Amino acid sequence: MPHGTAAGTWTNWAGNQSARPAEVIAPASAEEIGAAVRRAADQGRRVKAVGSGHSFTAIASAGDAVLVRPDALTAVRELDREAGTVTVESGLPLSRLNRLLAAAGLSLTNMGDIEVQTVAGATSTGTHGTGRDSGSLAAQIRAVEIVLADGSVQQCSPTENPELFQGARLGLGALGVVSAITFGVEPAFLLTAHEKPMSFDEVLDGFDDLTAVNEHFEFYWFPHTDRCSTKRNNRSQGPAAPLPAFKAWLDDDFLSNTVWEGACRVGRRFPGTIPTIAQVASRAWSERTYTDTAYKVFTSPRTVRFIEMEYAVPREAATTVLRELKALVERSDWRISFPVEVRVAPADDLWLSTASGRDSVYIAVHLYRGTAEQSYFTEVERLMTAHAGRPHWGKLHTRDSEYLAGVYPHFGDFTALRDKVDPGRVFANDYLRRVLGA
Repeated sequence: MPHGTAAGTWTNWAGNQSARPAEVIAPASAEEIGAAVRRAADQGRRVKAVGSGHSFTAIASAGDAVLVRPDALTAVRELDREAGTVTVESGLPLSRLNRLLAAAGLSLTNMGDIEVQTVAGATSTGTHGTGRDSGSLAAQIRAVEIVLADGSVQQCSPTENPELFQGARLGLGALGVVSAITFGVEPAFLLTAHEKPMSFDEVLDGFDDLTAVNEHFEFYWFPHTDRCSTKRNNRSQGPAAPLPAFKAWLDDDFLSNTVWEGACRVGRRFPGTIPTIAQVASRAWSERTYTDTAYKVFTSPRTVRFIEMEYAVPREAATTVLRELKALVERSDWRISFPVEVRVAPADDLWLSTASGRDSVYIAVHLYRGTAEQSYFTEVERLMTAHAGRPHWGKLHTRDSEYLAGVYPHFGDFTALRDKVDPGRVFANDYLRRVLGA
């Protein structure tokens, strides 16, 4: 089992969540999932599906439950160029989907910054990138096949089981086991990436323009400095002009992973060095421009292990929250080695999307694994919730159903749907009990 530390123990990528399931299965079809769900329900056991383990929360933890692994569910069922759709099984990693689509001259419209997750794990937790007009992976779903608590295999789309479709696109694993997903796709396109250092005030003063002019804008602020690294990704007619192989390796692998890992280790052992490291690191990323296949620009390798908290705040509150966050760090004695990541998304109509019904800005804070600054997350969360922030479902937070019902207009619709399709809570675990209620 990926990330397993011992026989029978499941551990996530970051190493901060683990569980001992009663049984581990790897069904090869939706029907096999259905049979396993019925068997587990008859035995009074819970069922949890797990992806690549890239959530930092316990959303996939399956203590004393039947753990469903998606390893045998990786087929591409249909590629319909005319309809602009691809239907794939739930365990297909995004990395393979990206390459299969590229070989067919197609692409997803937008994606997050890593591609190691399974398609179902990524969509069920609300994985997103940054986009002025295009939303999360779940917002690109056109249909879902899901196995419910009674073992039945259901198809849902805007016209077939529309209520189930509204919940199942981003369902937290609470409604059933997703067995296949149909994504909307489009002809393959190139992106030109322009990365440029800017000062914190310069980015925030120009934030409205930067996010309006660019299709995909994001930036990283380095705590203990006034420096940011900005990235603008926009569609290009070409020609492709990728980074030279050595330059790509040096910047995106050696500096971003190998050297960064070493710097984080030094900072963890000697926290007093972190402000100096931050000053050096913030200057290591110089201006550069390149043009490449979309998924190669959207995603990059991440090998440094960390834990993360991310909140979506209303678009109009973003610069206020960021200035408050900077002030918070400056008046504290924290030593924060990881940059703060800021991305944007348009409002969407998914019931449990962090961008549901409102244009949103995502603010993500990270701690290197084993770092002691837990009060950093506590205070950042206090700041985010003061602005009606919505926590990313797969990243660390302490919110409960009472809070979440107040910031999601369709929260009650989702929990009512859950009552209907899983009244016996076959798919429940401790995390879902906290965020959705018992």
